[in-house]
Amino acid sequence: MDKARERALKIINAVHEQDAYANVALAKELRKGGLSDLDRRFVTELVYGTVKAGETLDWIIRQYINRPMSKVDPIIRDILRMGVYQLRYMDKIPASAVCNESVELAKHCGHAGLGKFVNGVLRTMVREPEKGAFPEGKGKATANLALKAQHPEWLVRRWIKEFGYEEAEQLCEFNNNQPPLSVRTNTLKTNRSELMLQLVSAGVECELSSFTNEGVIIKGHGSLDSLAALQEGYCQVQDESSMLVAHVVDPQPDELILDVCSAPGGKTTHMAALMNNRGRIVAGDIYQHKLDRIMDNAARLGISIIEPLLIDAREIWQEFPQQADRVLVDAPCSGLGVLRRKPDSRWRKSKELLEELPKLQLQILKSAGAAVKPGGLLVYSTCTIAREENQDVVKAFLEMAKEFSLVNAGERLPVPRKDDMVQLYPQRDGTDGFFIACMRRK
Repeated sequence: MDKARERALKIINAVHEQDAYANVALAKELRKGGLSDLDRRFVTELVYGTVKAGETLDWIIRQYINRPMSKVDPIIRDILRMGVYQLRYMDKIPASAVCNESVELAKHCGHAGLGKFVNGVLRTMVREPEKGAFPEGKGKATANLALKAQHPEWLVRRWIKEFGYEEAEQLCEFNNNQPPLSVRTNTLKTNRSELMLQLVSAGVECELSSFTNEGVIIKGHGSLDSLAALQEGYCQVQDESSMLVAHVVDPQPDELILDVCSAPGGKTTHMAALMNNRGRIVAGDIYQHKLDRIMDNAARLGISIIEPLLIDAREIWQEFPQQADRVLVDAPCSGLGVLRRKPDSRWRKSKELLEELPKLQLQILKSAGAAVKPGGLLVYSTCTIAREENQDVVKAFLEMAKEFSLVNAGERLPVPRKDDMVQLYPQRDGTDGFFIACMRRK
């Protein structure tokens, strides 16, 4: 029995049948040990690749079976998905090994009788690859790109309409790239030059971020659990575009700052560092375990000014009516700007979600605005590239809250931009998609 494939199947099945997050389930499984470095890399590629390919794999499988996918046993579905992914996208693995190991997996899972079914589907695919060719020709461009780029067709159609085919294709390709790991220097303990020296001496390959003067891009590293600079609080894992938000807020020492949707806390701890750990930051969230994680990070980073608050952001104004110097709303969103970082995420989105979220985002922004003192700032950010969650929400808020006016957010960035509302696009800026707007209360 191939232990690596068995582990991968367990994770993939948890993602599909238990709504587990691929990155969380993978990390948990790998921490159990028992795999060589080569097997760990194989499991990681197989899990992320299979989950990311999602409906593309299901489309291929449907070309070789005479029954709906819903009629196939869930564990057998995932064995087929893993097998098809290896045959189609991992060309260094012999087809015979893929077929044989997939049959063994079926038997091991108590489906000896279905082993023949798995064997038949995969071997037919090897013999007749043309049956699984993606559609081409007139009227098939959108479907072809969706299948080829492993994205939902509704989302590809949306991007083609917004950006044109070529740029939509670039965006899909970006989402399929392996994202780099970026860390933010904890300026309460060190500076970026010293952090770089520490990382290099630990055998880490890294380079400077061009977006912020605290950012470091890590290109090669071992286990993060053993990276001393991270474990000892000299840096914090945070996406480059996410680091821009605290600079737009520009919190000052001794101010009262509200971070109303604070988890996982990267921006919260960044603001504390910019304040030189002086003042008061109230970190709000609706989940206690997420607040606990923020406070664990704060302790590791040497931060003492963050106060956790279990609260729905739509009620924050009741606790701090016109009291805060600055309020950050890093709103719950569709996450369409960070799809490359979450392989299962693209298949969990829907058009309906994009219709529902702006209502919640506007409610949170309205509550947060009521907590801003006269002359104070309100910053709204998301990790999406959907206009209805970004510019449209800000415009709707400004129409109802006449006491607020837009401040040029682009001018407040470490590397200034001309945009009054900042929208980073992955295919244009080479980083995660992110939106930031800044408003001042009169």
